[in-house]
Amino acid sequence: MGVLIILLIVAAFVYLKWIRDPKEVRDRCKNRSEEQKKVIRYFMRDGCLAFGLLKDEEYDALVAKKIKSMDFKQKALNKIGLDESELQEIEPVSFEGYWFDEKKTFSKYGKDKKWRSSAYQISWLFFSSTQVYLYQYTFNLDEDGKMEKTEEYFYKDITNFQTISDTIETPIWDPKKDKSILVNIDKNRFAVTVPGDKFLCSMEQNEYTERAIQAMKAKLREKKNA
Repeated sequence: MGVLIILLIVAAFVYLKWIRDPKEVRDRCKNRSEEQKKVIRYFMRDGCLAFGLLKDEEYDALVAKKIKSMDFKQKALNKIGLDESELQEIEPVSFEGYWFDEKKTFSKYGKDKKWRSSAYQISWLFFSSTQVYLYQYTFNLDEDGKMEKTEEYFYKDITNFQTISDTIETPIWDPKKDKSILVNIDKNRFAVTVPGDKFLCSMEQNEYTERAIQAMKAKLREKKNA
C-alpha cells in the first residue's frame, strides 16, 4: 500500500510538472490577453501532456483573422498620401510572411514542415511614373507590439529588385531542456536594393511573387533605359 501511495505521489508530481507552465512561459504570460497566452504556449510548450495547445492550423487562423481585421492596402495608401490612380505604372504588389527576429520573436517548426513565427509582416509596393512607394506593417501575436514604416525611391536610385535566400538565427523552445535555444533556419525574402541599403520584406515564395518580381524587374529595366 505504501509503495502504491509513493508511486501515485511521483506520478502526480510528474503530471503537474508537465501541465504547469515553465517559469519562462509564466513570465512571458504576465499581463497578456488570453489569446496572447495561447500564442505564447503554442511556441513555448510541447508534449502530449501539455493540454490545450493551439494546433498549427489554429495558429494560422489567428494570423488570418488579424490580417482580415485590417485593410492593409488602404492603410498603405493613407500613409503614402496618394490616390491609387496615381500609382498605376504597374499593378501594386504585396508580399507577406512570418517575420523572424532573434530578440523579438519566437519560432516553431510545424508538423506540416513549415516554420512559423510569433510575428507576421505585410508589405505593399506601389509604382508611379517616377517612384516606387513602399509600406510595411509588422505585428506580433504574443504581445501588442507592431512596427509600421514607409519608404520611397526614385527608379534611378534603385539598383535591383531581388529575392534573397539567407540564414536567420531564431529562438525555439526545447522541451527536453525546458528552455529556449537558438537555431538557424533558411528563409527567402524580397529586397529593394539601393546604394548602401536594402528594404527587406518577408515573403512566401509562390507563383504570384515570382510573376510580381519579374514585372518589377522589367519595369525597372524600362525606366533605367528610358
